[in-house]
Amino acid sequence: MNVDLFDFALPAERIALRPACPRDAARMLVVTPGGVSDRHVGDLPSQLRRGDLLVFNDTRVIPAQLEGTRGDARIGATLHKREGPRRWRAFIRNGRRLRPGDAIDFGREVSAMALDRGDDGSWALEFAGDDPVELLLERAGRMPLPPYIAGKRATDARDADDYQTMFASEPGAVAAPTAALHFTPALMAALAAEGIDHATLTLHVGAGTFLPVKAEDTADHRMHAEWGRIDAATAERLNATRAAGGRVVAVGTTSLRLIESATGEDGVVRPFDGDTAIFITPGYRFRGIDGLMTNFHLPRSTLFMLVSALMGLDAMQAAYAHAIAEGYRFYSYGDASLLLP
Repeated sequence: MNVDLFDFALPAERIALRPACPRDAARMLVVTPGGVSDRHVGDLPSQLRRGDLLVFNDTRVIPAQLEGTRGDARIGATLHKREGPRRWRAFIRNGRRLRPGDAIDFGREVSAMALDRGDDGSWALEFAGDDPVELLLERAGRMPLPPYIAGKRATDARDADDYQTMFASEPGAVAAPTAALHFTPALMAALAAEGIDHATLTLHVGAGTFLPVKAEDTADHRMHAEWGRIDAATAERLNATRAAGGRVVAVGTTSLRLIESATGEDGVVRPFDGDTAIFITPGYRFRGIDGLMTNFHLPRSTLFMLVSALMGLDAMQAAYAHAIAEGYRFYSYGDASLLLP
């Protein structure tokens, strides 16, 4: 499909720079085949049914942005995928100044060697020393806010909490699964009281999620890979929910992509442990999920293509036009949508 079909105009003032407070006070646009309705995240229990299962991504964002030097050149690095105990793939700012074997000093006794440059322009970095890389990042790194926020304000102490979900327990992401940022203990209690359960899986979101689609046709786009895991117990819970007549509602596109990667043509979710590069566009037949709660996405992005595959391109263009006209807040710190096909 032509990528231009997934374009839309978004006023800059619609991009949220801070999350709603409290988190579940954010607005929520409910999209069904019958149209759209304006709600708030706190209304979620009334929009779902007893027996439904929400599926959250429990990945934890690491301080994956580093600023350093190679000689007299300033080098910026955004880690996006672990390749070994001390080796990470990273997108590099000013990467033309790097050569294989160069050492980058990130300060605070943290350094890494540049190993090789990938076809996508990223570099493999090998961190020096014996301390776990996680400790090195805590010393020298900062939270990797999305470029559409970082370009408008500096990262600060608030982001250390604001950019983590309440489910964050498995370190390894360089971007938050932002749909889950809306959830609070009070909302989870209200959902449980209505008989709506939840489960977790792990997908370490990479910086590739922010890469633009440069191809003119979706068939020519190369999707980035991310590592994820669904254990046997979680797979069985998802299958049991649907067998009992409940709906599996993914919270976030990351949860959805991993569930779909683990689901066979027979609609059965199986344990999964590995990389997924699934790219979902209109025409895709969903096998493992029955709904999606997600934020509002960038024009021409793979994520807007995904929601268009779920609800239909015309329906999502109309829903986004409504959201823009009604003042919804967009992107990572913005409002939510609940998509129930």
